[in-house]
Amino acid sequence: MNKIELLSPAGDIEKLKVAIAFGADAVYMGGNDLGLRSRAQIGLAEMAEGIKYAHAHRRRIYVCANIFAHNHDFDDMSDYFRAIGEMGADALIISDPGVFDVAREVLPEMEIHISTQANTTNYRSVQFWQKLGAKRIVLARELSLAEISEIYSKTYGVELEAFAHGAMCISYSGRCLLSNYMANRDSNRGECAHPCRWKFHLVEETRPSEPMEFHEDERGSYILNSKDLNMIAHIPEMIDSGICSLKIEGRMKTPYYVAAVTKAYRRAIDDYYENPELYRRNIDDYLKELGKTSHRRYTTGFYFDKPDSSAQVYESSSYIRTYDFVGIVQGYEDGYAIIEQRNKFSLGDEVEFVTTDGDDFSQHIAEIVNEEGQNVQAAPHAQEVTRVAVSRPVAKFDIMRKKHD
Repeated sequence: MNKIELLSPAGDIEKLKVAIAFGADAVYMGGNDLGLRSRAQIGLAEMAEGIKYAHAHRRRIYVCANIFAHNHDFDDMSDYFRAIGEMGADALIISDPGVFDVAREVLPEMEIHISTQANTTNYRSVQFWQKLGAKRIVLARELSLAEISEIYSKTYGVELEAFAHGAMCISYSGRCLLSNYMANRDSNRGECAHPCRWKFHLVEETRPSEPMEFHEDERGSYILNSKDLNMIAHIPEMIDSGICSLKIEGRMKTPYYVAAVTKAYRRAIDDYYENPELYRRNIDDYLKELGKTSHRRYTTGFYFDKPDSSAQVYESSSYIRTYDFVGIVQGYEDGYAIIEQRNKFSLGDEVEFVTTDGDDFSQHIAEIVNEEGQNVQAAPHAQEVTRVAVSRPVAKFDIMRKKHD
């Protein structure tokens, strides 16, 4: 039995390396063109570096090219795809038939994965894309596991990928016009402003100056605000449905988020394949760890039932944040962790190290040394590099966090 793939997000090269360090089998990222995260795109030189790095660690790289293309997008598309092919990317993620057609012409041997944006919700659509040459289908989020099982039973030779964790969209697989209308930013071209997270009021036609809140509390109501997906307690069901790849959403999230979520799912998957009972015993531990990342309240989305009002968060659009990402390890020398600061930390702080290999551990900050070799009271400056005395060795890309005040 082939182990299910763990697919993690990379909004930049650092996150790509973090995802690999914490156990991702494959990473997906967007280039400067054609991706659906305009602020999480990687230039061609960086992309080449990332692909080379991933392959050196025997991991795969999938490049997002999943916008809904307009005429002008085709001007340089062939050259762009040729460059990606020369770098050795393992697959392109595409939603638009025209983009698919260009990719097939330019890179006939390249794997093509059909993006969730294509809204594949039935076995006939899977068969359609398969006949055109698609290797994998990233299924729409609006499917139940029972529906996925039926798709799997009626298709052969095509891989099925599905989201396991991360933010949910209130529109059908991301096909949303709210951002276009309310912020003049096209959600289907990588520029979503997430207006579904904004505070809304109700206005009666003849009383336009008397807006009424959808009362939940004094802060208003966030009627379009979905909970985050979390399927770590249901990995066996996802495997049994025929899914070959579990996808984590979050190219815009921090390296800490990528590290912690990837590590939790890596451990859960490995535990399950080692011993299903071991997996079941550890579910509370996986959930506890995911609770330490920035998130909205969790849901299982469409996988078991059609979401009802309980799948929405009405009282706030803010995230639950119990820990802050305060540093990332650059190295280790003579009892000191070399830390690149991401948020302020000080002498006397109690922090935790999320490790790439092994158990996480707590650390009291008793000594901080700056780049000039001077002992200091705190690390307050963005991305300054310091040395922190630690009780055990750490490794590059280990994450330092502390409880949120």
